[in-house]
Amino acid sequence: MSPAEPQASGQPRALQGVTVLDLSRVLAGPYCAMLLGDLGANVIKVERPGRGDDSRAWAPPSAGGESAYYLSANRNKRSITLNLKHPAARDICRRLAQRSDVLLENFKFGDLEALGLGYAELSALHPGLVYCSFTGYGAGSPYQDRPGYDFAIQAMSGLMSITGAPDGEPMKFGVAIVDVLAGLYAGIAVQAALRHRDRGGQGQHIEISLLDSALAGLVNVASSYLVDGQEPLRYGNAHATVVPYQAFAARDRWFVVAVGNDSQFVALTRALGQPELAADVRFATNPARIEHRQQLLSLLEPAFRQRTAGEWLELLSAAGVPVAPINTVPAILNDAHVAARGMVAEIPHPSAGSVKLVAPPFKLSATPATIDRPPPLLGEHTDDILRDELGFSAAEIAELRRAGAL
Repeated sequence: MSPAEPQASGQPRALQGVTVLDLSRVLAGPYCAMLLGDLGANVIKVERPGRGDDSRAWAPPSAGGESAYYLSANRNKRSITLNLKHPAARDICRRLAQRSDVLLENFKFGDLEALGLGYAELSALHPGLVYCSFTGYGAGSPYQDRPGYDFAIQAMSGLMSITGAPDGEPMKFGVAIVDVLAGLYAGIAVQAALRHRDRGGQGQHIEISLLDSALAGLVNVASSYLVDGQEPLRYGNAHATVVPYQAFAARDRWFVVAVGNDSQFVALTRALGQPELAADVRFATNPARIEHRQQLLSLLEPAFRQRTAGEWLELLSAAGVPVAPINTVPAILNDAHVAARGMVAEIPHPSAGSVKLVAPPFKLSATPATIDRPPPLLGEHTDDILRDELGFSAAEIAELRRAGAL
């Protein structure tokens, strides 16, 4: 374990003893590194002097001078600044990589190789290194040299073509969903590679393409096209292959009904006071309801407008029908569920006093995920990392700073 690695509440951590060198920036890589840190990894974030991660400048809003965007993906890390254009900084990065189990990076193709920090160079020094590269399109793609941005990938992947109102413009997700997916896929791949290394000592190169991640995220929609060759359509808040599974307008506001099987549809019709709908051959089965979607909606929509959303939520929940309010972000973050599950954590912060963050979503009974460190200030741990990880003296650190390496 690194001397600076936190020991959360004396409890064992799933990734305790694993060191991650995070050379990535913005969201996909930093999100992956944060999740590994939540599980106990010692994460060292390498940033450019004076500027740092691009997302530090994506404000307002901010807290204590740190952008909310940056805060969302960088807890449980320490920050060191390295000017990788300087040979001494590259040597430090190389030495840190030799002490690390995992390296994450999202540089342009060839940039790290040109600096002597590519997979071939570092794996020759450290065969057990798991080296994970995030790219827009992946090696061998005809688009491999294009920069990869979430919005462009959402467009190119087909995700936008199936999102939005049927008669409206194609729509992106409200969050950078491709970056989030890529970060999650990377987290799975990294842990698989560590498991492989534990068996034989050999690391490997992982490549996570944003476009590949988006294609994997199409799941059933891609499968439907591959099965029947029909172009998927936009259904707005409705579902292509499950009916009724969409938003409905109540007397006062919109809410969601998600009928996933025929027995739930029977329960819905009884709650509506129209049990005869479940016996109607047009609606008795889900395939029939898909075929007669508009006829069914013409009956359900006026019925739902007879009560408030709150009344429907209570009535349908009691009947065992999946139903939910359409919350605002403030509404859900102040919901009783969030408090009961501990999904918002307030932690001390060196410049903001304290910050509130969405907590780790996974709950492990024996090796809990925790927030041990706030998102670091730029270069906050440079001296500590050089001293504790590499044994530099105060005088040597001062000289590196004077030379412009840090």
